[in-house]
Amino acid sequence: MDQYVVFGNPIGHSKSPLIHRLFAEQTGQDLEYTTLLAPVDEFSDCARGFFKQGSGANVTVPFKEEAYRLCDSLTPRAQRAGAVNTLSKLADGTLQGDNTDGAGLVRDLTVNAGVELTGKRILILGAGGAVRGVLEPILALDPQSLVIANRTVEKAEQLAREFDELGPVVASGFGWLQEPVDVIINATSASLSGELPPIAESLVEAGRTVCYDMMYGKEPTPFCQWASKLGAAQVLDGLGMLAEQAAEAFFIWRGVRPDTGPVLDELRRQLARG
Repeated sequence: MDQYVVFGNPIGHSKSPLIHRLFAEQTGQDLEYTTLLAPVDEFSDCARGFFKQGSGANVTVPFKEEAYRLCDSLTPRAQRAGAVNTLSKLADGTLQGDNTDGAGLVRDLTVNAGVELTGKRILILGAGGAVRGVLEPILALDPQSLVIANRTVEKAEQLAREFDELGPVVASGFGWLQEPVDVIINATSASLSGELPPIAESLVEAGRTVCYDMMYGKEPTPFCQWASKLGAAQVLDGLGMLAEQAAEAFFIWRGVRPDTGPVLDELRRQLARG
């Protein structure tokens, strides 16, 4: 039976084993998927040890950059992201790295939620690794504009410079923006601490602006609550992105794309139960 894991630290909370078990049952694939807690300073050794027998792995915090350095080859989107969340052992025994986060976000927005990104004004909050991983697939859909807003503007400016040949991307401070936009994507970790990025309410046009938080929880995140209060056209959390990036990894490994709908429904049920 082919072996797969998700590396992380911490990792006990991971929903990846459940997601991939449901994918395997749905598609008739014979595999085992478990968690692997890697010591913070021993990820490379753990990964090499696993891949003596293992076929593939997902990688989560804090190891995505280290996984990038571990790989023998990288897909173009992993090279762009500068981080790897999906590892595959190729036929010759070498490790290939990919990054499915951006594909997962875009698929959740465009397919699951029916949000049009082409020709739209998009605002991304944050300038960390989560943003780096999603810029290329968003820009590939040809938005009218893409603004990266961050507390430390220099970080946003660096990202904008790295990706500006792919489309109309610029940097901003949180407080510089006032005009309504079509889509706001919160890629900061503010929701984890019960906080909001310091942005103007005028960015949300009631009935029109779509607001998406990469974070999720049993209850709506602070950002989602804020967006709902302002009458956003759609308010979405990141659970769909979690399922879709996993489906993309599953497709890379097994050559079959699972239906995320029933899996997402089960994740929602489990979240509601706490």
